[in-house]
Amino acid sequence: MITGDHPVTAKAIARELGIVEDGKFDQVLTGAQLDAMSTQDLEEHVERTAVYARVTPEHKLKIIQAWQNKGNVVAMTGDGVNDAPALKQASIGIAMGKGGTEVARQASSMILTDDNFSTIVSAVEEGRAIYGNIRRTIQYLLSGNLSEILIMLGAALLGWPAPLAPIHLLWINLVTDGLPALALAAEPVPKNVLGFTKRPSPTTFFDRSFYREMTFVGLLTSILTLAVYGYSLRNEDEITARTHAFSFLVFAELFRSFACRSEHKTFFQMGLTSNLYHLAAVAIPISFQIILHHTEFFRNIFKVNEISWAECFVMFALTLIPVTIIEVRKLLGRNGLPNETKRYLV
Repeated sequence: MITGDHPVTAKAIARELGIVEDGKFDQVLTGAQLDAMSTQDLEEHVERTAVYARVTPEHKLKIIQAWQNKGNVVAMTGDGVNDAPALKQASIGIAMGKGGTEVARQASSMILTDDNFSTIVSAVEEGRAIYGNIRRTIQYLLSGNLSEILIMLGAALLGWPAPLAPIHLLWINLVTDGLPALALAAEPVPKNVLGFTKRPSPTTFFDRSFYREMTFVGLLTSILTLAVYGYSLRNEDEITARTHAFSFLVFAELFRSFACRSEHKTFFQMGLTSNLYHLAAVAIPISFQIILHHTEFFRNIFKVNEISWAECFVMFALTLIPVTIIEVRKLLGRNGLPNETKRYLV
């Protein structure tokens, strides 16, 4: 809390509001003390200071810069003209919509139309959910495209005929990158979304965990598809082998989308009915794929063979392997998470 009031008054109000935490976050600094501090001294005190009293606009800038120098994303609220420089400097400037001045509103990134601080929490929750949905959707799309590239490249390096025809690739991109991706982008806000650890900034170009997961999934899917294709080539004709590879990749991508609904929670923890849009977005393409193999008209267009119901069930079982490995990997990866984060995953 940054105020121009007397330090004793400021601390009393802060304690009543629950801002002050005894023994941890209870220091009070005045403007005169801030003037006497160097930038390094302020950075050492800023994480233990709950209240700043008798401050000027210049002091607000110093406080924000001290937090930012420590690698934090800083939000600043204000309503007056003297708050404008700090609102502009902050990572997220938040102005009051009812009682705020026009200068403060123009300098801010966000305006609280109801002047209610609890709205900030709701906005952060919604923002994290949107960012997470976009991140997981892009990862789902890129890993699927990577697997298609690796399948074609791997078959060429092994001297095998092309496992997928151009029309197969177009169909895969249509049914796996269409409805499922849209449904993933509409994933509801997860409970306790604010309890998770700090995530990479949306402006960070190279996020290791993102590319590591994308590469792992792309390699896993391509290796299993090539294994199915190679086995069919050895025991069946080329058309049948291509049919198996085509169907395996479609089903594998669709089932894998269930694992993309959360980075930490498994599909069973998320629940089957928590996103009915996604359930429908997977069921419809699966139905289309089965119809394709059991309709002569479409088989002639796609140049594939009919797949019996017994083969369909075997294919379903095989395509559950990638998503199962991904889900098990999630469970194993929890061991590296902080304890305060793990409790939000139950």
